[in-house]
Amino acid sequence: MKSVYTTFGMSYKLELSTRPKKALGEKALWDRAEAALARAMDAFAGKGGWKINPGDGAFYGPKIDIKVMDAMDRIHQCATVQLDFQLPIRFNLQYTTDNREKGEQFARPVMVHRAMLGSVERMFAVLCEHYGGKWPLWLSPRQVKLIPVHKDWNDYCEKVRDRLHDEGFYADVDLTKATFQKKVRNAQIEQYNFQLVVGEQEVNNGSVNIRTRENKVEGEKKVDELIDMLKQMKAEHK
Repeated sequence: MKSVYTTFGMSYKLELSTRPKKALGEKALWDRAEAALARAMDAFAGKGGWKINPGDGAFYGPKIDIKVMDAMDRIHQCATVQLDFQLPIRFNLQYTTDNREKGEQFARPVMVHRAMLGSVERMFAVLCEHYGGKWPLWLSPRQVKLIPVHKDWNDYCEKVRDRLHDEGFYADVDLTKATFQKKVRNAQIEQYNFQLVVGEQEVNNGSVNIRTRENKVEGEKKVDELIDMLKQMKAEHK
């Protein structure tokens, strides 16, 4: 869980949701389950690193609710870990133990419902809100756009685009008749992570001139250096 939400750049807080008014099973079993989850949360987050959410457990068992905060500190309920003592009882589930004593050969398992993202569709909506449309390169549906300053450099841009495609990156070329400034602006509005500007110098040098969607000019890089940079960003989830 920590790895998942750190990768997305989201903070989170933990809550232990305890026995609701309408619940299956004996109270002693619930107390035992809640105590087990409390110990697990102490080990993970430390004492005081979580809080109790009384009466909000599922009808079949207590649960750990993970509430994540997006870039605007809005709270979303996504991941959850739930203990279920009831379904194994109802299905009469048993497993073989190492104990050979009569009546001790079998024991009852505990079912764990574990969801790190919740529903994929809901998590996608949360990430849309979190990133505000500015997806990091490793998730971005629009990673790179090549912008020739003149039609003479269109063929070179298409070759670079094909090279990027072969390396596993999404790349487009703006072959429209719009002005250079308009092409750059359109690419930034469309949230391409990088705009690669190509003129005569870049063609002669086998390079591109890099701009970010925030209009920061990062300068000229060889195509091989660009690919290495993109691969590193992808590997580091940036």
